Amino acid sequence: MKELLKKWNSISLVKRILVGLIIGIILATTVPTYASPITILGSLFVSALKGVAPILVFFLVMTAISQHESGKKTNMSSIIGLYLLGTFLAALIAVIASFMFPIKLTLGVTANDVAPPGGVAEVLKNLLVNIVDNPVKALFNANYIGILAWALILGLALKNSAESTKTMISNVSDALSQVVRWIISFAPFGIMGLVFDSIATQGLETLLGYGQLIILLVGSMAFIALIVNPIIVFGATHQNPYPLVFKCLKDSGITAFFTRSSAANIPVNMELCEELGLDKDTYSVSIPLGATINMAGAAITISILTLAAVNTLGIKVDVGMALVLSLLSTISACGSSGVAGGSLLLVPLACSLFGIPNDIAMQVVGVGFIVGVIQDSCETALNSSTDVLFTAAAEYAKLRKSRSKKEVNV
Repeated sequence: MKELLKKWNSISLVKRILVGLIIGIILATTVPTYASPITILGSLFVSALKGVAPILVFFLVMTAISQHESGKKTNMSSIIGLYLLGTFLAALIAVIASFMFPIKLTLGVTANDVAPPGGVAEVLKNLLVNIVDNPVKALFNANYIGILAWALILGLALKNSAESTKTMISNVSDALSQVVRWIISFAPFGIMGLVFDSIATQGLETLLGYGQLIILLVGSMAFIALIVNPIIVFGATHQNPYPLVFKCLKDSGITAFFTRSSAANIPVNMELCEELGLDKDTYSVSIPLGATINMAGAAITISILTLAAVNTLGIKVDVGMALVLSLLSTISACGSSGVAGGSLLLVPLACSLFGIPNDIAMQVVGVGFIVGVIQDSCETALNSSTDVLFTAAAEYAKLRKSRSKKEVNV
């Protein structure tokens, strides 16, 4: 048994995940009734990641801030700039794609028991309120804006504390990181359960009627992941971006696709950043922050579904309004984590820009929930993998600049 486990662990994690994926698909299409108990594996895996992520982020950020050396520069401003640029370009590309390939929806499906925000001001208000949330409540509800804020405050307060205190916090942080490694080692079994559950319960038949919409959504996200993001990374690093792009998509995007949760993928991204040799002081803050404000996939969803509603109603949109929609989608997407329901519930907000009644907008949200099996998976994969991509790009750009300065001095 030990030899079998040793051989299994010697295989790369991605290959093991692919094995789990294939087994999940086979079981879902052949014996869905008899194999249904394996769905618990997916639930346990996602719950474990979601459970450890808030406390991991809290201690990692607190440790990084409390032990930060005065005068040492971090790349947070560059990373945030990349996050916002990537999200805006995603919204803009989605708008252009919607003009090139206009989609009309067959409405009638409504989304019940959901309440969209009343406006951008409400989205931003929720974001600010989350910053000053009760720290225990923030940890309990996985409110990462609140967790980051309190971790930063406590980290600053602990900068002048005894070394023994800092060591204790660091040891807890390291222990939590080890727990994450243990959980991630069970990813193949978790993903087997998740893919089985998706295929066995949802099926693909209900999605066929919305094929064009799904193709436009997924195509736009793929264009951002494989064309736009590499251009941004190349502009920052002046190096071939594709090895890093594919590394992030493979090691972060795959797990995010199946967990469909940026929060659950934070530990995976932390592990990937460590593997890439990035600065822990930087990525311990940038990764959870990215899970909150780096929302290229959400910006695409908001823009495309809004313009699908516009096309369905025959509303004319000029270039100026298209640009305003891109900006609104960017701002809304950055605040989507503070709104229950994520990006889909921000569609009515964008629809209001064109005077579309709320009852029609909520029908568009209903369509969004139907295609959400694919849309949400691809959206999360794009969002989460880009967190690592832009963090790494900023770090590599910093290294390139420092080398250039040394060469000039020589």
